[in-house]
Amino acid sequence: MKKIGLAWQIFIGLVLGIAVGAIFFGSPQVATYLQPIGDIFLNLIKMIVVPIVISSIIVAVAGVGDIKQLGKIGGKTILYFEIITTLAIIVGLVAANLFQPGAGIEMDKLNKTDINSYVDTAENQESHSMVDTFVNIVPTNPIAAIAEGDMLAIIFFALVFGLGISAIGEKGKPVLAFFQGTADAMFYVTNQIMKFAPFGVFALIGVTVSKFGIESLIPLGKLVFSVYGTMLFFIIVVLGSVAKLVGFNIFTLIKTLKEELILAYSTASSETVLPKIMEKMENLGVPKHIASFVIPTGYSFNLDGSTLYQALAAVFIAQMYGIEMSIADQVSLMLVLMVTSKGIAGVPGVSFVVLLATLGTVGIPVEGLAFIAGIDRILDMARTAVNVVGNSLAAIVIAKWEGKFQRNSKPKSQTTEILNVN
Repeated sequence: MKKIGLAWQIFIGLVLGIAVGAIFFGSPQVATYLQPIGDIFLNLIKMIVVPIVISSIIVAVAGVGDIKQLGKIGGKTILYFEIITTLAIIVGLVAANLFQPGAGIEMDKLNKTDINSYVDTAENQESHSMVDTFVNIVPTNPIAAIAEGDMLAIIFFALVFGLGISAIGEKGKPVLAFFQGTADAMFYVTNQIMKFAPFGVFALIGVTVSKFGIESLIPLGKLVFSVYGTMLFFIIVVLGSVAKLVGFNIFTLIKTLKEELILAYSTASSETVLPKIMEKMENLGVPKHIASFVIPTGYSFNLDGSTLYQALAAVFIAQMYGIEMSIADQVSLMLVLMVTSKGIAGVPGVSFVVLLATLGTVGIPVEGLAFIAGIDRILDMARTAVNVVGNSLAAIVIAKWEGKFQRNSKPKSQTTEILNVN
């Protein structure tokens, strides 16, 4: 009998979770029994993310050992991220103006959800400038950055440490061998944890559907269809065009990432697939040093789905309140989002936090977020999947830009191969 693949197992878990959630809609027992299973799965993934990022970057950077080359890759990566996220904001604004999802909505018929839990974080974010983001990249205490999961600070420390190992030559080889062993061990652990993914997906989606039900989508159905339709357009047309420009097919990428996309979609967490997409991009032909740098950095600087949603949701709320936004207002919104959306990927409910920090600056009532908070999880699932595709494609684009992409090449995971590069 042919074994069912992991992608199908996760999909079956997703379907069964939706069915259980729909059958037991409104029952608190669903969350009581299923939430712990989902939380355990998410915690298992979070447990391995930081060790994998640190060890992979250190090994990759020590293998390259050229600070000029790394600086060039870093500059190209940030430039690419800024262009793509700006395009995502523009697509979100155009879609909001085209579909008018907030027009004609009767707010008295909508459920209002408490958003106070995000307010304090948003107030801190309002004073958070682009300069602050770059200053905070340099950690005063790398151990504290690791404990807090501050991804940008972790990446910076790993880059510096990897260059240091490369610079000291023979003395650094035992340290490099340790981190190569750590990376290999953690990828093995990742593959074992992924076997639990169907159960985690079943639990998380079951809890989501049992809490909100299908009925909660009906009043805001136009917003849901607008967000999902625009996300699909962005992946196929915008990211598809970028992929074609560098000689790659977006559908090949989607097929390669099918397991990770189902998992990211159903858990609404791109963190759950970070180790696997790094591994898959290496298997696809992206050099280790590029995949290890570009993908984790993209988790803070290249959240295409999130920025697209933030632009669309902001205009949606303005439409809901009958506020006319001029072209100048929308350009202002775009500029604010370009700053506020950077560097806070680790914050829970990141899109809500960004919107709370942004809406007031362009004269849109922040209270409007309370009306869409109830279905945010459904929208979060879509934007997470887009973030995964965007960051995976970014690694391919940078590898192609550097002339280092080798289709179907195998990742060099053997310690001896890396130790001999110096």
